[in-house]
Amino acid sequence: MNLSEFIINDIKPLVSTDSVSDLQLLFNQLTYSHIPIKNEDGAYLGCLSENDAHCFESGKHIKDCNYAIEGFFVRENTNWLDVLEAFAQNSTNIMPVISSQNAYLGYYELNDIISLFNETPFFSEAGAILIVEKGLLDYSFSEVSQIIESNNGKLLGAFISKIENDVAQITLKIGNTSLNDIMQTFRRYSYNVISGHEEDSYLESLKERSDYLNKYLNM
Repeated sequence: MNLSEFIINDIKPLVSTDSVSDLQLLFNQLTYSHIPIKNEDGAYLGCLSENDAHCFESGKHIKDCNYAIEGFFVRENTNWLDVLEAFAQNSTNIMPVISSQNAYLGYYELNDIISLFNETPFFSEAGAILIVEKGLLDYSFSEVSQIIESNNGKLLGAFISKIENDVAQITLKIGNTSLNDIMQTFRRYSYNVISGHEEDSYLESLKERSDYLNKYLNM
């Protein structure tokens, strides 16, 4: 997946010689959690957070606050899952993008990257959600896939949604089949089935019929 089309350049990094008041004013105008900072030579230094910026004395220069700069960034060829992880690890909604030659290229917005996640088959394809758990050392994704496919299911996505007390919780998106046989097979393989939800198209159909009936009765 090519992320280059999502790189934004409408806000230029502030320079370390700019005043803290410039930084504070920019935060007042924007909804970003961080603002990129570069040095006088144009090299990317990192980001300053809004929380920190409003604690600084407005009469100072940004370089006087270098100790608070957070040096996070991603490369232009970083895949979107790693980009999403970088957002989460740094509690930010803006992620600077640096070239392989360490040149500042722009930044990603969190909402744009999340939208890519929403377009994956895990969310966009029809299917059912199943959550199972098993000992951290006892499960394997090859076994999980085998259980689903042996019941004529199609695995559309899977991720570890929780790890606690050496037990891994796995969230699965499954297409092409009813969940019942799959859940029974997971139990035979000593998985604990937390929850399973069929695609809600049937419930939507019932709701539409109920709404139609209500309209008819109210005529």
